[in-house]
Amino acid sequence: MADTSPGASAPPISQFWALLLLWVSGASLRVTILATPPVIPLIHDDLQLSQKAIGALNGLPVLMFAFGALSGSLLLARIGAIRALVVGLLLTGAAGALRGLGPDVAVLFGMTIVMGLGIAIMQPAMPTLVGRWMPDHAGRATAVYVNGLLVGEIIGAALTLPVALPLTGSWGGALAVWSLIPVLNIALVVYALSRGHVRRPGLRGTVAPSRWLPDWRNGAMVKCGIVLGCASSMYFATNSFLPDFLHDSGRNALIGPALSALNAGQLPASFLLLFIADRAVGRAWPLVATGLLCACALAGLVLAETDGLVILFSAIVGFCAAANLILVLALPPLLAEHDDVHRFSAGVFLIGYFLSFVTPVISGATWDATGFPASAFLPIGAAAIVLALMATRLATPHDGARK
Repeated sequence: MADTSPGASAPPISQFWALLLLWVSGASLRVTILATPPVIPLIHDDLQLSQKAIGALNGLPVLMFAFGALSGSLLLARIGAIRALVVGLLLTGAAGALRGLGPDVAVLFGMTIVMGLGIAIMQPAMPTLVGRWMPDHAGRATAVYVNGLLVGEIIGAALTLPVALPLTGSWGGALAVWSLIPVLNIALVVYALSRGHVRRPGLRGTVAPSRWLPDWRNGAMVKCGIVLGCASSMYFATNSFLPDFLHDSGRNALIGPALSALNAGQLPASFLLLFIADRAVGRAWPLVATGLLCACALAGLVLAETDGLVILFSAIVGFCAAANLILVLALPPLLAEHDDVHRFSAGVFLIGYFLSFVTPVISGATWDATGFPASAFLPIGAAAIVLALMATRLATPHDGARK
């Protein structure tokens, strides 16, 4: 007979429901952020922002991913991974909807910070749930939730201009659509589907361990963070500056297709890794190869003279960024102790997303200082090369290092 006493652990979640919850949660991690780049020219003109301010606006959520990761780790240690995930979803949806209120610079930046904090709370929960629900298939489970993340990115990037903007008539309304409709509803779905699998803090098998601060002496955590930072910089900084780069060269009609290609190019990588992630995680060569390929694609993007090449190179950048993201996010459940995945992940996110914030700001400052739009892509290319070099020091045994 099943143990129904108060001290009993929650029933194990089935693989189907685990993957479904991971996928829908992943879809909410980026949709509100990637709705912004398509309307950057409108925000730029409406609020008279400099290129450095545009870089900071796109980098603010990433900065919150970094420093908010500790809040996520602390909250997870107190109330558990699923409850922390729902709190993060609610915060993200509410703040994301209020960004265009005004419009006003202070409201836009303030709500962007709060929205980033909500996402930062969610992020340590994802590897923790992967490690607890599917410890023997961490690579595949990570590929599933990153696939959801990528679909959210594509929806935000591809449908903001043709659907959300005409529907609402303003950039603020277009941003609110992606917060109010998908994110808040996903919060309800996650809560409803996971209620029977939430374990109470303090019981055996809890998802709320007591330790939450990262161990900064952990070399593997630091290396993972640097690789994550480089991979995310390649993606976020390209999203930040590709619209204005094309706008400056008089190719406004390419902004939507190029951003769609950048984001859609990630999907083949996520589908490929659904099948090979468990074998590829921990090897250096996939990270090295995709890092170098991304550096070449960025150079091609800047030099491309035809629309087709711009779209092609944008897609390659997206493919490389997604592959790197999946490969590095699959490592925390393999490299950390069972009850330390959340704080290992928090350290990785703090390091990685701080670097991801710095890169767009440097790119924007480079553009402002030189007056050459193409110069904004130099720091992004440097990040791709650093990723390839660092990956040679990150490699773990092919069968992982799960303790």
